[in-house]
Amino acid sequence: MLLRGAGDIEVVAEGADGAEAVALTDAHAPDVILMDIRMPRVDGLVATERLRARARAPQIIVLTTFDADDYVLRALRAGAGGFLLKDTPPREVLRAIRTVANGEAVLSPAVTRRLIDHVADPAAAARRADARARLARLTDREREVAAAVGRGRSNAEIAAELRMGVPTVKAHVSRLLAKLALNNRVQIALLVHDAA
Repeated sequence: MLLRGAGDIEVVAEGADGAEAVALTDAHAPDVILMDIRMPRVDGLVATERLRARARAPQIIVLTTFDADDYVLRALRAGAGGFLLKDTPPREVLRAIRTVANGEAVLSPAVTRRLIDHVADPAAAARRADARARLARLTDREREVAAAVGRGRSNAEIAAELRMGVPTVKAHVSRLLAKLALNNRVQIALLVHDAA
């Protein structure tokens, strides 16, 4: 009901599990998917991995009651562009859909706190070394763009900050995704934070 009431959002399908989400994506080619984690047969994390591995992958927001570290990290590493808890106010869910549809990332405040804690954990040393090695392969300008993405800047903000056009920023982000073998901006931000 919430989504159907938004004039700029069209609900094209609803599925009961991850397998159905994949099939419905084939049939309807949605721009954004709201994905739960725990579902019968194929869970939302597996479905997210499958869908984000496609050439023309939809954006995915995981919307769930489960905010355990493992779920958050698996969803983001699988390519989810957002992670919201089901107690997120309806207005924020709508804003998140629009934001993710525009290629930006969205995380609920509780998830952001968990990611900060994750970066600070002792096992981060191995991730840090790997992330630094991957970022070292980038040009100086690409690292600047990656760092700005890691700070949560939009394309327009990066363009203003680095004195370049928005299309140039988009081209840099696309090159970063290809060079780093990542699916979206959230994964770039995770890599940048892992390297810090």
